[in-house]
Amino acid sequence: SLEDINLSIKTGSLTAIVGMVGAGKSSMISACLGDLTKCSGTIHVEGRVDYVPQQAWIQNATLKDNVIFGGTVDEGLYEKTIDACALKPDLAILSGGDLTEVGEKGINLSGGQKQRVSLARAVYSKSDVYFLDDPLSAVDAHVGKHIFKNVIGPDGMLKNTTRVLVTHGISFLPQVDQIIVVKDGKISEQGSFKELLNLKGDFAAFLLEYMREKSKNKDMDEDIKKELD
Repeated sequence: SLEDINLSIKTGSLTAIVGMVGAGKSSMISACLGDLTKCSGTIHVEGRVDYVPQQAWIQNATLKDNVIFGGTVDEGLYEKTIDACALKPDLAILSGGDLTEVGEKGINLSGGQKQRVSLARAVYSKSDVYFLDDPLSAVDAHVGKHIFKNVIGPDGMLKNTTRVLVTHGISFLPQVDQIIVVKDGKISEQGSFKELLNLKGDFAAFLLEYMREKSKNKDMDEDIKKELD
């Protein structure tokens, strides 16, 4: 459950939701989508909404149909989306390219491929607000950086939309407009990356815990290491 949530997200901004496992990050997304029972207060989301869940939902259809999802076919937008979501190398190795029939629940795709198809579907839909529940968790660091740069980040395809991103990828946090720190179902801190670091509170503790768990990860962002030193 969530309580004492007071949150305002500026139109066209990128907001990251971070916190320890089980803190309530995904519940925040569910609340915004209206999937949690609201005991009090109000929730207002303006514009057309798209949601990319942690567990990708895949149709039993071709890969291309999974991306276009019944919308108007725009080949230029489709090609740009496929490239931005790092799917081109996958199409090269699939027997039928983007016309490959995807089995029930995406059985013939890897976890990372399913997640990227799910993200591509959301990008192609051209919505106003995007709720992204850790969409980079199933991809490796190199692909994750490509997707953040070309899709989610300040210069990506969604740069003019409102994006709410649940993430454990701390290397992306200096590039977001606002960070929401969730702890025990409450918002414990919110602000920019530097503001939260200077507080030396729950956000700094979250970064230190993450670095301890990933101490052998060579992809750790050097700039973040320097900020914490």
